[in-house]
Amino acid sequence: MRTTVPFSASHALPLKPFTPAKGLGNPHVQTLWGPLWRTKPAIEHRRERIWLKDGDFLDLDWHGTPSAHAPVVLVLHGLTGSSGSHYVLGLQTALAARGWTSAALNWRGCSGEPNLLARSYHSGASEDLAEAVAHIRAAHPLAPLYAVGYSLGGNVLLKYLGESGSDSGLHGAVAVSVPFRLDQCADRIGLGFSRVYQAHFMREMLAYVKDKKQRFQLDAQHEGLASLTKLGSVKALSKMRTFWEFDDRVTAPLNGYLNVDDYYRRASSRYFLGAIDTPTLIIQSTDDPFVFKHSIPETSELSPCTQLELHARGGHVGFLEGSPTKPGYYLERRIPQWLAALRLESA
Repeated sequence: MRTTVPFSASHALPLKPFTPAKGLGNPHVQTLWGPLWRTKPAIEHRRERIWLKDGDFLDLDWHGTPSAHAPVVLVLHGLTGSSGSHYVLGLQTALAARGWTSAALNWRGCSGEPNLLARSYHSGASEDLAEAVAHIRAAHPLAPLYAVGYSLGGNVLLKYLGESGSDSGLHGAVAVSVPFRLDQCADRIGLGFSRVYQAHFMREMLAYVKDKKQRFQLDAQHEGLASLTKLGSVKALSKMRTFWEFDDRVTAPLNGYLNVDDYYRRASSRYFLGAIDTPTLIIQSTDDPFVFKHSIPETSELSPCTQLELHARGGHVGFLEGSPTKPGYYLERRIPQWLAALRLESA
């Protein structure tokens, strides 16, 4: 059991506040800059496969060489992302500059190889995170372990922290651009320009299901084939346009939920925030094109060891600073700074 470390001014505030890059304060520019215009950092990964209790697997991509007492940071990507996402590579690079080791977790089927079971990754997959945390803790028992989650990964992380309480196995956590209420975010992404993001995600998620169906079709005896067949043909699935449709017809039935309402209610992290007993930083912007302002929790909903850092701008996993010719990435300086300060205070 871990003892909660109270917050102090030493790590409550950023060393330098976030200011959007000159001329690039628009939330959509902030959101799209990374995936469209940023050159991905080139780093070396060492892959490790974790075998789960249900017979499936997760792939960890390590950067840096673990040592007995050096901190380890588990990095969790968002929807349709992977360990190769720009924000994951950027954070791993920043952590390595401090001499910290990091492990980027690829959710089921996101490492370039379809997972073995019919079930998929989703916003409520905290049991998978629990197994990853337990695995790293067992392999590196003396190393302080932290976790950072982006978007879907942030939602899973906060849900896990609330469920596990003082037994999270983590010394600290950071969640970025979190879809606290999945139902409300499914509504938000269907409005205005955000429908462009919805269309992109739908293409990626349908491709994920299609690949899974094709793989299982090669083995007619695969136990997951029947579940996937019930979802309908790829052509029928391709007619879906919204998260509500996809999560009702695909996510919920594949992962043991009664329906989309059951999934959204049980998987939304906002309902778990008050039970968090691990020092946690949440970085959020009020102009996030995926999240309504009223979806962001009130301070009264947070546990005493949780800090909400709320910005007026930043988009979704954006937080681009500097200038167009010399961009900077706030998350990659703020997150390591906060974790390092927490580490010093806990020592």
